[in-house]
Amino acid sequence: MQVILLEKVENLGGLGDKVNVRNGFGRNFLIPQGKAVAATESNVAKFEARRAELEKAAAETLSQAQARAAQIEGLHVSIPRKVGDEGRLFGSVGTVDIAEALTKAGAKVERHEVRMPTGALRMAGDFEVDLHLHADVNVKAKISIIPE
Repeated sequence: MQVILLEKVENLGGLGDKVNVRNGFGRNFLIPQGKAVAATESNVAKFEARRAELEKAAAETLSQAQARAAQIEGLHVSIPRKVGDEGRLFGSVGTVDIAEALTKAGAKVERHEVRMPTGALRMAGDFEVDLHLHADVNVKAKISIIPE
């Protein structure tokens, strides 16, 4: 299936690129989320008419993400949790907990923007967590898990 991307999609392409994707990925993810349209002649013409508008919107979202990244960069957040004798947590600290703590500290962060490839944090201490705010903007947040 050939689609025209309406925004930058990581590991696929940028705004206006015609790419071949699997039918299910195009039908079930890209098109319903408004990230792409099918590459028919009428859709190509409509895209070319809206190209400047879409580029302006993409630049605006990128600048907003960069502003959020600058705000998060100097932030150090503490999350209190119950801790056992050896520093292990009773439970864990996951993406929801980190997003809530950063939002309370003044930086609006969604749960899906927090990247934890090794899984939830289960020990007390200081950690750096990756945040993926935009396809071009990644930032690290400093998190401290402290005993209650």
